[in-house]
Amino acid sequence: MTRISKLLAASLLALAMTASPALAHPPIAAPVSASFEQDRADILAMAGTYKVRFDMQEATPWVSDYTALERKISGGNEVVRVVEDSGRKIVLQHLLVVEQEGQTMVIKHWRQDWDYEPARVLVYADRNSWKFEDVPEKLRAGRWSQTVYQVDDSPRYGGWGQFETQGGVRRWRSNWTWRPLARRDAVRNPVYDRYLSINRHQPTPEGWVHWQDNTKLGLKDGKLVPIVQEYVLNTYTRFDGYDVKAADDYWAATRDYWAQVRAEWARVAEANGGIAVTEQADTGTVISARLMELAEAIQAGKTTTAKAASAARKLIAENTRKL
Repeated sequence: MTRISKLLAASLLALAMTASPALAHPPIAAPVSASFEQDRADILAMAGTYKVRFDMQEATPWVSDYTALERKISGGNEVVRVVEDSGRKIVLQHLLVVEQEGQTMVIKHWRQDWDYEPARVLVYADRNSWKFEDVPEKLRAGRWSQTVYQVDDSPRYGGWGQFETQGGVRRWRSNWTWRPLARRDAVRNPVYDRYLSINRHQPTPEGWVHWQDNTKLGLKDGKLVPIVQEYVLNTYTRFDGYDVKAADDYWAATRDYWAQVRAEWARVAEANGGIAVTEQADTGTVISARLMELAEAIQAGKTTTAKAASAARKLIAENTRKL
């Protein structure tokens, strides 16, 4: 594993912000307003350069023999760029910029895809597997899905919901969504093994926030039970006092490669009825480190985009299977 790959694992552990079918539960019962252009503006406004604060707090244990973890606060610098905007679909790519020992490292971080009035969403289904779930037809109007992908563009979780304004605050709120464990939890070999969550994305005067309400569940006597409640508030504050150019240079060098990686994951999902790929605690999927290393090699001039993309397609094909 290269030095940057090792840094990737360490940084994601420090900064990382999830079985059963996802619940088809509408976020609210009120009629949907016609706010398409405002919705789009709020999604696109998440692009930019930020200082990010990650605030994670386990709060209420739901079983008597569990002690909640102490609050953890960390942070970093993140560049968010628009990868696609076709009107009804918006794709945002996050890039971490890490300063270490006088060097700047760029780490491709998470990706969020937004789709307007989706017929289906790719959701977390069980350990190492994601499947397509239909959005009830009567609940599609005016709503957006958000699908979140990991550093190697494999899926993480998906959900759907709508933008609303309550108490003068505008937000997008998801339905209940299942997730695999984040790396910060997975490496601890905890008693829980998945989350059931509601996500909220809210614009602020200085940027935006991502608020997660996570119920952590685990198997006891063959049955899923809630273990502890966690609240996560990730605050993105506009800031450019770091090497933003490094992130843009990385993306310019590797974006065509990553476009082909995204396309291959999408092809496999269609062919296999979803994604089934083995994950490991410290890196995400078992091929994550290698897919990242191929991007590093492109930027370093050690390989071409075509050769790297071919190797990536082979890796994905050899490590995925039908559901």
